[in-house]
Amino acid sequence: MLITACAMTATIMQALDTTIANVALPFMQGSLSASQDQINWVLTSYIVAAAIMTAPVGWLADRFGRKAVFIACVTGFTAASLLCALAQNIEQMVVFRLLQGMAGAALVPLSQATLLDAYTVEERGGAMAIWGIGVMLGPIMGPTIGAWLTDNYSWHWVFLINLPIGIITVAGMVFFMQETKQQDHLRFDWFGFLALAIGIGSLQLMLDRGEQIGWFEAREIWIEAIISVSGFYYFFAHSLTAREPFVNFDMFKDRNFVSGCVFMLVIGVVLFGTMALVTPFMQNLLGYPIQTAGLLLGTRGLGTLFTMMAAPKLMKMVEPRYLILTGLLLTAATLYEMTGWSLDVQQQTIVFTNIVQGVGLGLLFVPVTSVAFGTLSGSLRNGGTSMVTLIRNIGSSIGISLVIANLTSKTTLMHERIGDGLTPFNHALQMPDVAANLNVATDAGRAVLDGMVTQQAALIAYLNNFTLLMWLTLLTIPLVMLIGTTKKAPGAAKEDEVIHAMD
Repeated sequence: MLITACAMTATIMQALDTTIANVALPFMQGSLSASQDQINWVLTSYIVAAAIMTAPVGWLADRFGRKAVFIACVTGFTAASLLCALAQNIEQMVVFRLLQGMAGAALVPLSQATLLDAYTVEERGGAMAIWGIGVMLGPIMGPTIGAWLTDNYSWHWVFLINLPIGIITVAGMVFFMQETKQQDHLRFDWFGFLALAIGIGSLQLMLDRGEQIGWFEAREIWIEAIISVSGFYYFFAHSLTAREPFVNFDMFKDRNFVSGCVFMLVIGVVLFGTMALVTPFMQNLLGYPIQTAGLLLGTRGLGTLFTMMAAPKLMKMVEPRYLILTGLLLTAATLYEMTGWSLDVQQQTIVFTNIVQGVGLGLLFVPVTSVAFGTLSGSLRNGGTSMVTLIRNIGSSIGISLVIANLTSKTTLMHERIGDGLTPFNHALQMPDVAANLNVATDAGRAVLDGMVTQQAALIAYLNNFTLLMWLTLLTIPLVMLIGTTKKAPGAAKEDEVIHAMD
């Protein structure tokens, strides 16, 4: 139980930091005297560092022992959080966030691997439900907590909140966590790591900065795309021919693990894609303050929390693949509901939709995690958890970039189309009531009209994005058939018995 608590606190700490700093950026920008482009690197540096350092987590845990790596990373993450709070300029902040991302990359995969080893196959569904609460609720609740801390205290507390959590977590691990066997014979594949790091880092930079600089209209994006493709090419070419590759591809021979990776990618896209849409939709179009928007978005966490607590019992009664199918259908249904939202949508509707969507995502996450690791050999578990985390993180970056790019382009397109109909011969503008309140012959009247057109164009663009995510979810449903048997493989079961005997 104490190990579970330590793993949970580490997971929540890292999951919160993926979104908690977002709302504090305007306050940091003024305090650190940074430009808009500079302050965005506070997020970019963390995302890129975390993505790159997620890949070697499995090797580090196998080589030096999971406990040693876990304690080192939690300590480093806590220390980097303190440094972020004490940063005096934007250069220091970016460097400290880089360190925080590097140290935080290991927290989620190592906490998952720890819980998978600490519980039997029968208990694993409940363990993954508890662990999943931190992974899923952290990003959802991050903006709300960040807004409250920033409004009531200062942006520094967005990082200082990690200190007591980190100290307690390290103490718990030192006293209660068992060390795994160190595999001294392992040698680090530097070429494979550098090629993968270049591929992932360039991809994350491209996805994170594309919207800011106009995607492929900018030379930087082309350079990052070419470097990313080259990095991945050399990584796969080397790894498929090397004797001891950086990533053990044996894990991808497990059909269920591959299925779990695919669904984790979808979860990353849909979860973070909808988050990137719903919050600005409520703030910019409906006019809700950040804390109200955060609380409304947090209702999705209620549905996720309820479902994750019930998922272990459900998996004993129903095959995981049917729960995954139900989760996909519920998620698609709520996204279909969101395609009908208007500027008059009621808070009750938003709350209900968010709760049901949370239920759908909860029905996806726990069964997918159980399927991915249910038949995977215990010796591949450290690498497997880091790979699943990496894939989910890439999915989240793709989801955010996809919806924001589509939102911007569709808003511009819809603005042009609506504007084409606003001519002096437009009968609606000639109606007495409209003409009396909206005099388009004046600059003020034209400005008001342009604001109305922009608002309607943005609404259409948001609805278009909800439709896009709905179809993505629906197209994933046939992939449920890829899931094979969920019974534990004999070899993997024996390895688990050895692990528990050692504990």
